[in-house]
Amino acid sequence: MRIVFAGTPEPAVPSLRRLIESERHEVVAVVTRPDAVAGRGRKVTRSPVGLLADEHGIPVLTPRRPADPEFIEQLTALAPDCCPVVAYGALLPQRVLDIPRFGWINLHFSLLPAWRGAAPVQAAIDAGDEITGASTFQIEAGLDTGPVFGTVTEKIAVTDTAGTLLDRLAVSGAQLLEATLDGVEDGSLQPVPQPTEGVSHAPKVTAEAAHIRWDLPALAISRRIRAVTPAPGAWTEVDGNRLKLGPVEMVEEELPPRTIEVRKTGVFVGTATTAIRLNQVQPQGKRMMSALDWARGARLSADAVVE
Repeated sequence: MRIVFAGTPEPAVPSLRRLIESERHEVVAVVTRPDAVAGRGRKVTRSPVGLLADEHGIPVLTPRRPADPEFIEQLTALAPDCCPVVAYGALLPQRVLDIPRFGWINLHFSLLPAWRGAAPVQAAIDAGDEITGASTFQIEAGLDTGPVFGTVTEKIAVTDTAGTLLDRLAVSGAQLLEATLDGVEDGSLQPVPQPTEGVSHAPKVTAEAAHIRWDLPALAISRRIRAVTPAPGAWTEVDGNRLKLGPVEMVEEELPPRTIEVRKTGVFVGTATTAIRLNQVQPQGKRMMSALDWARGARLSADAVVE
């Protein structure tokens, strides 16, 4: 099939790479979000998907809005049979959905209808799910509501962060996406409507949602931190200074909520249940470091608490 691939961030790269290497499909163009300012140097940077397309000499389209007439004209001229999508980052109007004869097929990182929305991996970890996965489905007007072609499952480890889990799903999902396109092309695969039960939603995780509430149980705090690692990153405040947190360790002792204790064996914080031990932290303007190294240099006040 003639394919126009739409995607933007790193998790979409394995899918694009697999389709470029496919003997059955031809990637005639890539659609990605416009180049954006990123990094400490605030340089204008191409998306990971755009960079991979450039490496292979594939034309890259970067519409500001998929509804732009110029983009619709370009896509129509390309005459794609199908448009696979992985984390593109923009809603597609019906005029655009109608262009390819097999429509637009999305790879979504959850077992639909669970966790429809922008942050399914983060939501699954935060909720304490033991199993998640990826789904391919036909895009329609609703948000992640279209009929499903296939799924793969993945166990969530107790040490998984959103980053490590998404890395695995990006690889297994790429295999699923290629198999889905194969089945759509030869007519052996038909989508099945999503069930009406089991629907849940996963909106984008904001920086405020990553601000840790220490009045919650230790398990909930640990899950939240893992769910927002690496982005947007869990954080708290100590003595008025913002502190980014890496994954933590739960311990079998109790401290009053928000209390912080520095010992030879580590830095401990009280929660609504048992305490947790901080592992890696990042003060503003500095690199990640061990919590003990940070505490020794931070000169915490005697009544310091986490906020």
